[in-house]
Amino acid sequence: MQKLAVFGGTGMTGQCVVDHALKKGLKLRLLVRDMKTVPNTFRDKVEIIMGDCTDYAKVLEVVQGTNGVAVALGTRNNLEPTTELSVGLENILKAMKEASIQKISVCLSSFLYFEPEKVPTIFEHITEEHRRMLNLLKASESEWRAVLPPHIADEPSAEFQVLQDKSPGRTISKLDLGKFLVDCLTQEQYIRRVLGIATVKRS
Repeated sequence: MQKLAVFGGTGMTGQCVVDHALKKGLKLRLLVRDMKTVPNTFRDKVEIIMGDCTDYAKVLEVVQGTNGVAVALGTRNNLEPTTELSVGLENILKAMKEASIQKISVCLSSFLYFEPEKVPTIFEHITEEHRRMLNLLKASESEWRAVLPPHIADEPSAEFQVLQDKSPGRTISKLDLGKFLVDCLTQEQYIRRVLGIATVKRS
């Protein structure tokens, strides 16, 4: 993989995706709504397309000519009802099909492992939106990887574990999550898998 399209690359997790991909020597193209959110640390090292993921033409522009896609879209702590993320992912998957790109990793939420009635009320709407996104992935023909982290911590990198269809713990370093969203794109054992990821806790 030589060139990666990143959606949500200026958020907490997305910045870690970008940093790790740059360390691996990948070329990157980001879709960005506001240049003020782009850190100076990588502003001059990536290709930036101004726009929004709900604009299909912009999404296609970002995806074309890349080898894979990493999605770390978020709402910046806005927990009100939204369909912006699922509409964005629908556009991304459509653009990938048009551009003949297969590989995609998407950061969702480990609340998807909960029964709906057990999801904390404050997170109900965003979890519903993440479930719509997961259903879009499962219905797609892409080589998707759905990555479901628990609490994303601003902590140093540490040993972590990945399990299929369940969460292995309660926290994950943002650095390790960003790393995995990039690395899993070239790991075939994760194709079309729902993956829990968490830091290994030592007693």
